[in-house]
Amino acid sequence: MSTYAITGSASGMGLATANLLREQGHTVIGIDLRDADVVADLSTPEGRAFAAEETLRLAGGTLDGAVLAAGLGPVHGRERLIAEVNYFGVVDLLTAWQPTFAKNDATHVVIVSSNSTTTVPAVPKATVKAFLRANRPRIYSSVRVFGKNGAAMVYAGSKIAVTRWMRRTAVTADWAGQGIRMNAIAPGAILTPLLQQQLDDPELAGAIESFPVPIGGFGDPQDIAKVIEFMLSPAARFMVGATVFVDGGTDALYRSDDWPVAVPLRKISRYLKVTKAFNAAKAAAE
Repeated sequence: MSTYAITGSASGMGLATANLLREQGHTVIGIDLRDADVVADLSTPEGRAFAAEETLRLAGGTLDGAVLAAGLGPVHGRERLIAEVNYFGVVDLLTAWQPTFAKNDATHVVIVSSNSTTTVPAVPKATVKAFLRANRPRIYSSVRVFGKNGAAMVYAGSKIAVTRWMRRTAVTADWAGQGIRMNAIAPGAILTPLLQQQLDDPELAGAIESFPVPIGGFGDPQDIAKVIEFMLSPAARFMVGATVFVDGGTDALYRSDDWPVAVPLRKISRYLKVTKAFNAAKAAAE
């Protein structure tokens, strides 16, 4: 049996995943603001540092994987909290745990992203860049033009950025090269307490209920937990840097012709550089 760390373990998708893994005999170290093995505030650097250290202490210095499910929705006035938890609450913890992950022959990490990465229009590129550069003032200034909708842009921007960070990082020598399989899952409308809170808001309910889901209805946290279970298992050993959409078809509906796409000629030189650099590093390591 394995030992996993799960953020956001007290409710929603994190709770469903924790319960499923525990039922199978795995050890789960839950991290949340309440009702968790590690009670920590992931919106602060101090809280993240404590969560990282306390989790390793409880795990006895060994982690077989992690699920980063903690997150805040696009609520006006909570832009800072959204940014800190959704992006920095993932990157900081995983960076702290990487040396521990690398001790294992095979570690699996799943980041809970969102289909907002592809279904929310007009997310400023500047917002995503600011996240990736940890430029907090720029994150907030880049969305001011959106007024009350700025929170939605920070939310989507945080999910785009953390998914991009995952893809860039997952394939590096420090991660894939150490046997760490890191991937993301992108849920759609899942009936969690977070979504219910938005449905209870008259200003948000209409937009949520009219959002197209080809399969119909809302997803259940168990739907996500079961996919995460697979992504943590040996069956996903060849899965690295992938983002799996579990959203009832919404992403495919909006972007049916956007992906896959052929590599444009202008990017061929980059492909050649990446290939050359990879093979050079591989040869140097042999």
